[in-house]
Amino acid sequence: MKATIERATLLKCLSHVQSVVERRNTIPILSNVLIEASGAGAVKIMATDLDIQVVETMNAVSVDVAGAITVSAHLLFDIARKLQDGSQVSLEVTDNRMTVKAGRSRFSLPTLPRDDFPVIVEGDLPTSFELPAATLAELIDRTRFAISTEETRYYLNGIFLHVSDDELKAAATDGHRLARYTLKRPDGAEGMPDVIVPRKCVAELRKLLEESLDTNVLIDLSASKVRFTLGGENGVVLTSKLIDGTFPDYSRVIPTGNDKLLRLDPRTFYEGVDRVATIATEKTRAVKISLDNDRVTLSVTSPDNGTAAEELPADYKSEGIEIGFNANYLKDILAQIDGDTVELHLADAGAPTLIRKDDKSAALYVLMPMRV
Repeated sequence: MKATIERATLLKCLSHVQSVVERRNTIPILSNVLIEASGAGAVKIMATDLDIQVVETMNAVSVDVAGAITVSAHLLFDIARKLQDGSQVSLEVTDNRMTVKAGRSRFSLPTLPRDDFPVIVEGDLPTSFELPAATLAELIDRTRFAISTEETRYYLNGIFLHVSDDELKAAATDGHRLARYTLKRPDGAEGMPDVIVPRKCVAELRKLLEESLDTNVLIDLSASKVRFTLGGENGVVLTSKLIDGTFPDYSRVIPTGNDKLLRLDPRTFYEGVDRVATIATEKTRAVKISLDNDRVTLSVTSPDNGTAAEELPADYKSEGIEIGFNANYLKDILAQIDGDTVELHLADAGAPTLIRKDDKSAALYVLMPMRV
């Protein structure tokens, strides 16, 4: 194989694929990327960790000899990063070594044969629809902070996507809080199986979306695999296995009868919670919220660090109530609300609270209270 590629093109492509590759691998081939040069002047780069696979095709300056080889992903990425800007990079394979040349720099790297490189077999992906990249990015941003990191409850380690009536819904929960995002069902998504997209796939996809926010993303899926195609023909293709499990019926925890309504500015609320939580320790992460007529008092009591309290202006007309929340969970949700008002629908100190921007907002959050 022998091909020449612009450094900027190579670097951008490697930055997309190399983050899938785990730093520590017991299987040597999984530390490598597969580089395939075709006679048509295109070079394809692929990386995988056996659960996720990223493939990107880029245009080469020239392909003198077509062929395919695998080489260390992180090593090639680090070399490309340090090469001079504007240089052309020549990749040539002879006798199981890859020679990388650019300007006066020359590297000789060990390789492994392409036949050993595992490829995820996608199988049939019967459901196919498109979403604007910006919409998909917002769906991820508004829900992923609530994904559980508890490996024992593996079915919560991702974002649950499902269709109900004429809506596509995304949900994530860790048992303490729930985030749900709803959008109009895209054409082609009817009859889609319920799927759980794993946390790592969500993180990789979000990174890729950042560079193509003004395009559409093609989503193809079955009950066990999902494929995201960004940037059309010569774009990036991310394929992932889905979590094989059943997501709980989260609609049961979304309260419908919470009759006490608190309205206030999300930024002021966030900053107030952040300030009083300064003295909270691991054991006392709870912030107590006392509600009275048009007034909110935030307080934290810590046996080691003393007490803190702050009063905030708010719109509240119901009877007085005291309720406690995990300060970090509350801040995570408030950080998602862009606007001047956030609504908290409360019932009592032991019941889940519904949080949203307003009744038209696509995102909705549920937060379980803590004893204080």
